[in-house]
Amino acid sequence: MTSTETLVDSPASAAPEAEVADRRRWFALAIVMTAAFMDLVDVTIVNVAIPSIQRDAGASFSQIQWITAGYALAFAAGLITGGRLGDIYGRKRLFLLGIGGFTLASALCGFAANPEMLVASRILQGGMAAMMVPQVLSIVHATFPAHERGKVFGLFGAIVGLGAVSGPLLGALLTEWNLFGLEWRPIFLINLPVGIAGLVLGSRFITESKAPRALKLDLVGVALVTLGLLMLLYPLTRGDELGWPAWGFVSMSGSIGVFAGLVAYEKRKAERDGSPLVELSLFKVKSFAAGIAVQTVFGVGLGIFFLVWTLYMQIGLGWSPLRAGLTGVPFSVAVSVAAGLSVQKLVPRLGGRNVLQTGALVMVVGVLLYLWEADRYQLAIASWQMALPLVVMGAGMGLIFAPLTDTILSEVPREHAGSASGLINTVQQMGNALGLGLVSVVFFGSIGDRLTPAEVGPAFVNAFQNALGWVAAVMGVIFLLMFALPGRAAVEKRMAVEKRAVAEKSAAVEKSAAPSGS
Repeated sequence: MTSTETLVDSPASAAPEAEVADRRRWFALAIVMTAAFMDLVDVTIVNVAIPSIQRDAGASFSQIQWITAGYALAFAAGLITGGRLGDIYGRKRLFLLGIGGFTLASALCGFAANPEMLVASRILQGGMAAMMVPQVLSIVHATFPAHERGKVFGLFGAIVGLGAVSGPLLGALLTEWNLFGLEWRPIFLINLPVGIAGLVLGSRFITESKAPRALKLDLVGVALVTLGLLMLLYPLTRGDELGWPAWGFVSMSGSIGVFAGLVAYEKRKAERDGSPLVELSLFKVKSFAAGIAVQTVFGVGLGIFFLVWTLYMQIGLGWSPLRAGLTGVPFSVAVSVAAGLSVQKLVPRLGGRNVLQTGALVMVVGVLLYLWEADRYQLAIASWQMALPLVVMGAGMGLIFAPLTDTILSEVPREHAGSASGLINTVQQMGNALGLGLVSVVFFGSIGDRLTPAEVGPAFVNAFQNALGWVAAVMGVIFLLMFALPGRAAVEKRMAVEKRAVAEKSAAVEKSAAPSGS
């Protein structure tokens, strides 16, 4: 008799088994969260090391652009496919494959012999991240019941807050320290011990899950979604550098036709064999459809703010990367604290939609406060004076991020968790890319050509204020979009149904495990 059979036959053993399973899933959560943090840091850590890479590796301006854009494009283009592969072949398997490939690509980046190898390794790294990242939300969705996911997504929001600001700070520290004379290379090599630990521990503690019915990979869907995303995101990512050529607008317009063709094909695919790449039925779920819209616009606001904020501090104010990174610490702490409080304390009392809308309004207040301070103090502004608006903005972001992810996935069937997770990450990347594209309009568009050194600072300060006005407007749009999310009564009704289902399932298990003579 196996140990599992003994546990099933013996009611006294059921509690220890449940305790072990509970401990395993929390270990699994820590592992996937660490992987998510590693990806978030890697997206931003490169930016502050670019001067060092350019100087040490002799990279051209175009190659520098591809070191950042290559990762972003490969990541965005592969997210939906990576999520669906997890549904089909197992989320644990794809997570381990992704984190192993990400670690290998990080090593190749760190030991790159020339700029061409570094660009190729970054593209590979983005592709591996596209396999790894969708599994994070999928594993959470499949492992934790609905009434516990709020706490989990609170932790996830805290990780996102830390990752958003830790990347530039960590990149600045590693570059300034110049460990072992390696210049910029430690920003990639730091992933090796983390990745190896995640691979070893993940294989032990993560429980495998996949769609309950057999699905097939939709290769035509993969081709269409990849083509459409590249046609949209490539011009947005490199448009400003290339001077917004006409072919870029043709490509972005053409992507609309590709996405329309994708929708038509996926409808036929779902009717024919039930294995589409993009599960269009998800958009019939109100919480998912409305949440995806909010996520996309939210990504636009973040894409604008984080880039112009960096340019404002490092070029406009002339601060070092380290000082700029340290200035962002209050923001990071506020995001983490607010994310934890939002789903554990506020959502149960106020309802998810109310908390989300409060977060949007708080962010607007923080942005307007920052705008006022930037205008009042101009070039004389100090890091400590930025702390208050950054704390307010960070609190607003934390109130949005964690409950929003929970809301989007709340009514998604578990068999489509991978597809849904891929879509969530993809639309956020699309929003970020659109926001980065808009930076040329809302930031550089208000900066004159051929500035003298004395004119650079004031011009960047004014451009930053203009960009903040746009960010405030975006947050106002998000506030209005949130009215489409389900209200508190609908959420409470769904949670009650799911809790009752879990209780009935537990009762059935206990009854089947009880001795026959009882």
